[in-house]
Amino acid sequence: MLMTSSSTQGLVSQLASALLKKQWHLSTAESCTGGLVAAAITELAGSSDWFERGYVTYSNSAKSEDIHVSPELIAQHGAVSDQVARAMAVGAKQSSHAEVALSITGIAGPTGGSAQKPVGTVCFAWILANDAIYSETKLFNGNRQEVRQQACEFSLKRLLELLLIK
Repeated sequence: MLMTSSSTQGLVSQLASALLKKQWHLSTAESCTGGLVAAAITELAGSSDWFERGYVTYSNSAKSEDIHVSPELIAQHGAVSDQVARAMAVGAKQSSHAEVALSITGIAGPTGGSAQKPVGTVCFAWILANDAIYSETKLFNGNRQEVRQQACEFSLKRLLELLLIK
């Protein structure tokens, strides 16, 4: 079972302050992390003041049905791709009342990797209130639990950085 680390709790607290200051709300779209980001956020009392909703879109059909990611985009690039991560973030924002959204899609393992996309490959995207989209792909080491936890923490850390500089 995953427990929220103290570093994750600190990131969530800082993220809460940054979003509250801007009076923005966050929506998440998670695949390989299965709701870890939403769980970390909702561990903080009062998170309903800034956390709008979280989508766990683990299957390709969920990505299409819940947050309107094109099945053709998934077929063309694969669910674990920069393009799909970007579409997930856009869909999470557009399908909610949030000004900001983040998305995560990846291969946590222990199976499912390939030479092009090895286990530990995780694609992220963030969309801000001005519709600027940022994305990044990381390769994490470790077992399934470690990859998922690192992805959760990275997504929060990068969003906080974007909020503080934008």
